[in-house]
Amino acid sequence: MDVLTPEQNDTLTALRRRIFLTGPPGTGKTTLAVQRLRLLVGQGMPPTAILVVLPQRLLATPYLDALHDPTLGPTGAVDVITLDGLARRLIALFWPLIGERAGFGQPDQPPVFLTVETAQFYLDGIVAPLVEKEGYFQGLTIEPTRLLSQLLDNLNKAALIGLPLTEVSERLKGAWVGEPTQRLAFDQAADCLQRYRDFCLAHNLLDFSLQIETFARHLYPQPAARAYLFERYRHLIADNLEEDTPAVHDVVLDWVRHCESALIILDESGGHRRFLGADPASATRLADVCDERIRLHHPLVAPPDVLHLAHQIGVSLNRPVGPPPPGADFRRILHRPGEGELRFHPQMLDWVADAVARLVHEQGVPPGETAVLAPFVGDALRFSLLQRLSERGIPAVSHRPSRALRDEPAARCLLTLARLAHPDWQMPPPPFDVALALMQAIAGLDLVRARLLTDVVYRPHAPVWLGTYAAIESDLRDRITPALGERYDRLRDWLVAYRERIQREGEAPMDHFLARLFGEVLAQPGFGFRGEVGGVSDAPGWAAVLDNARIAHRLIESARQFRQVLTEGPAPDERDLTPGARFVTMVARGLLAATTLQPAGLTRRDAVLVAPAYSFLMTNRFVDYQVWLDVGSTGWWERIYQPLTHPYVLRRDWPAARPWTDADEFDARQEALNRLVLGLAHRCRRGIYLGISDLSEQGYEQRGPLLQAIQAALRRASR
Repeated sequence: MDVLTPEQNDTLTALRRRIFLTGPPGTGKTTLAVQRLRLLVGQGMPPTAILVVLPQRLLATPYLDALHDPTLGPTGAVDVITLDGLARRLIALFWPLIGERAGFGQPDQPPVFLTVETAQFYLDGIVAPLVEKEGYFQGLTIEPTRLLSQLLDNLNKAALIGLPLTEVSERLKGAWVGEPTQRLAFDQAADCLQRYRDFCLAHNLLDFSLQIETFARHLYPQPAARAYLFERYRHLIADNLEEDTPAVHDVVLDWVRHCESALIILDESGGHRRFLGADPASATRLADVCDERIRLHHPLVAPPDVLHLAHQIGVSLNRPVGPPPPGADFRRILHRPGEGELRFHPQMLDWVADAVARLVHEQGVPPGETAVLAPFVGDALRFSLLQRLSERGIPAVSHRPSRALRDEPAARCLLTLARLAHPDWQMPPPPFDVALALMQAIAGLDLVRARLLTDVVYRPHAPVWLGTYAAIESDLRDRITPALGERYDRLRDWLVAYRERIQREGEAPMDHFLARLFGEVLAQPGFGFRGEVGGVSDAPGWAAVLDNARIAHRLIESARQFRQVLTEGPAPDERDLTPGARFVTMVARGLLAATTLQPAGLTRRDAVLVAPAYSFLMTNRFVDYQVWLDVGSTGWWERIYQPLTHPYVLRRDWPAARPWTDADEFDARQEALNRLVLGLAHRCRRGIYLGISDLSEQGYEQRGPLLQAIQAALRRASR
């Protein structure tokens, strides 16, 4: 949006005032903040005196794009950062001042900052022996990776609401109304967390929770740290604070009083990150320290008909927000199959793919202006939908930030090849994994020939695990074809040469190995990570190429951070494993990957986006059309089962001894669904397609609350 409304212009030009800005999504709040940033820089404010605070790094793109705009002229570095990023920077700067005071065991040594992955790695070293030898969590059916993530979630929430770690278990037990045996699991979780926290303090390890706690309790109150912050950052922009936590609000609440100017922004229907500690009610406190309150109420993105749909769904959920838009009729923008028309899940996917194809090929809608959203995007759904879109000539990408790296085919290919290149690890991959890796790595190699090739060349008990194509019998070589055989030999020769280099020079860091493998082989012509799409950037296959590049980037960045932490932090007990072997083992176990910012060249906006609905909201992206998949699924309404944590009980405003009842659960689900629908509607410009099938992917009948709410709205409209 290039032209601001008069109301926005008045707000923009008040550069010496502290402004509290609210409004629904799509009313231009972030656009105004970006223009305000440009104006601050353009009028000569020192860039180092400007700070932009965001709840997550993915929301930084509009601000970074504005700062990189050539028309703005040369600018210095403006900090666009999250609170934990700022905390990390200041802890490193003031470590001699607070290291001993915060209880760290080696205050004369520098701190070691952990990522999500390395925090799980060290926590697993504490939890796994307790599970195996002492029977911890026997009554729970939960994957080890989910167990670790929920334990860390308890740590993070305690830090973000200012709750002592010792009170987490008591809060959870006080709210529990089920089987008494669950209380034992809460106590065991508390024991694991205390052991992990003691380990971190002893070795100067700071995960996310300890960064926030150290900053809020020990660093921010120090006069030297406050003077540094207040004197350096004179102009503050804090966007999407409804998605941030009380710890952030506490700091910003005090900080605003010392700023020359501040722009505090809240989305009225936000708070989608409640499961991560977001607290919209806490964010409203900042209005009290601002000079002026402004509400932008005119939607600049969503038309009245789309907003009417959200309003009517809110009425069905007993959560109406204001009056309905005058003269609006949501039926004009709602597209759905006929009653009973689609019984089975594959039929719904065909209907969705055909609908997207008509938008792209017949109506000329750019692929990037359509988002296909579902409560969850599993592997089967992702593959089926992307395959259908590709068959119709439509580029598509998926965005699933919580997906483990091991579940990505591109990452599995790289990790399997890493195991083949390092036989000294004594970790030979299964033959089927080798076949999948060869199919992914070599362009044109299908699964049948990849399995045939693997059967004849892969010998994990031989001195050299991979044989040559030339040594294969002639009839088998013909079936594989010389062209594919030549590409296989190039890959095999590179791996063998790398193994010989290890014997001469020692093992290289895993991130170096992965980067070389990607650049020297897999991204070259004839290999799978390059893609044979003739250089046409809008070809459907190009989306898969960029998706592979994104995954490779995440894996290499993950390996680099893992190596740095192991270099600086304590050595794990597995002394017979090299750092590379430890990393491959960690990823193979399914530990969640940290969120990383993608290079600009790998960020696609010209392909259909397939994503979970909440992930779409967190990117703050606006599109012409949305497709809501599996509208009858209860996944739109239910929250993920988390037996060891609770996003509502571990909140600052929840009474410590109050039980969490079924009524509380129902009310929370209704509110979350209503906020989700409002958020989606405000980010849609032209229309919404409903993917509905009588039976789910698993064959069960679907009559979830979202479908019932839409049907009730249609019945009211027909009357």
